[in-house]
Amino acid sequence: MTKDLFNIFKNHISNNLAFLKESRLLIAISGGIDSVVLVHLCHELSLNMALAHCNFNLRGKESDGDEDFVIQLADSLDIEAFTESFDTQGYANQYKISVQMAARELRYFWFDELAQQLKFDYILTAHHADDNLETFLINFSRGTGLDGLTGIPPINNKFVRPLLPFSREQIVDYAKANELVWRVDSSNASTKYLRNKLRHEVIPILKEINPSLLQSYQSTINNLSDATDIVEDHLEQFFQEAVVSMEENKMVFKISEFKKQNNPRAYLFETFKDYGFTEWNDALNLLDAQSGKYILSNTHRLIKHRNNLLLSEIIPSELVEILVNDISEEIETPFGLICFSSIDEISDNSATSIYVDRALLKFPLLIRQWKVGDLFYPFGMKGRKKVSKYFKDEKLSLLDKESTLLLCSDNNIVWIINRRADNRYRVTKETKEILKIELK
Repeated sequence: MTKDLFNIFKNHISNNLAFLKESRLLIAISGGIDSVVLVHLCHELSLNMALAHCNFNLRGKESDGDEDFVIQLADSLDIEAFTESFDTQGYANQYKISVQMAARELRYFWFDELAQQLKFDYILTAHHADDNLETFLINFSRGTGLDGLTGIPPINNKFVRPLLPFSREQIVDYAKANELVWRVDSSNASTKYLRNKLRHEVIPILKEINPSLLQSYQSTINNLSDATDIVEDHLEQFFQEAVVSMEENKMVFKISEFKKQNNPRAYLFETFKDYGFTEWNDALNLLDAQSGKYILSNTHRLIKHRNNLLLSEIIPSELVEILVNDISEEIETPFGLICFSSIDEISDNSATSIYVDRALLKFPLLIRQWKVGDLFYPFGMKGRKKVSKYFKDEKLSLLDKESTLLLCSDNNIVWIINRRADNRYRVTKETKEILKIELK
């Protein structure tokens, strides 16, 4: 089979990835055996390609040696090579992530940027069947759903993995039979990383138990992929019924649609798994919790609001305090422009505009977020009311409350912006100048 690997690869490209023959390709190459074999196979097929190598500067002279090797390989094959040097450790420290995650983010961002700038159609990586099995075991050991058990996708947007059907053994045999030269990454021998521990200690035992492990795994992958297709078809129908609205900063789901399912927890998992949530019993309890209760992931918040669940991204809140010195200014706020204009006649007050007695305002005005204890006199009423009580009566969600701003004069509320004016600043028969304040 080793001698025929090129022919098997050639048939695989023709039968499953024929679009690569007519495309401009960028091959990600580390200098290791897998990517070197991929380069040689693609070169033998006369594919239109160039190489891209990342120097992560994590292994001193060894890293520089990898870069030199890739450049020499490209010269020997008369193909173009691109290299980029990264401060991987600095990036990991800055964003407080592991070195492995930093390297992954840096390389994929650069590959994508390179492909866009230089018009490469696809980016090829050298993942193979053993990598796929390792990924399966990593996801399995950490806990995952069907998606995490179906392995590395052969095609993922611009990224294509032509070697995915082939084993590490086939790749090594091909490289030796063709007397190829490659670089050995010394860090691959260390078992302090989970992937290496699985590769060197766990998978050999599994292969000893079942010599056909990769074939058995591929059969499992095929079965799981078929099951995933069925689940996705059903989930698409569920989402059509469950989603109330999708806005830029939030999604709203009907709680009743989750509750009518035989296993609401499973539907919660499939709906919200991509947003960083992990405590699915807490999510299940949210269905019957009081309005306003919520759970958090590192990136998102899921809130119970009356009969709905509200999903929103967690955005670090910035203290909003904007001074308004003159009515000739257009004031920019996070939710639009506040504009002032003197007019002769008024129409009914609305959510987006109010009319006030100019003489009653004391400048500078202040636009700020609401806080507990704020009071105002709702327009059309004589008595005062807590802003928090007004929010409750209006049945505002936690997200709506957090996005509400107040326009204030001398510490008094003039307008709950975009919601309700204060009665103390209303236009009367004694008003000499009418000021229109509008949110655009």
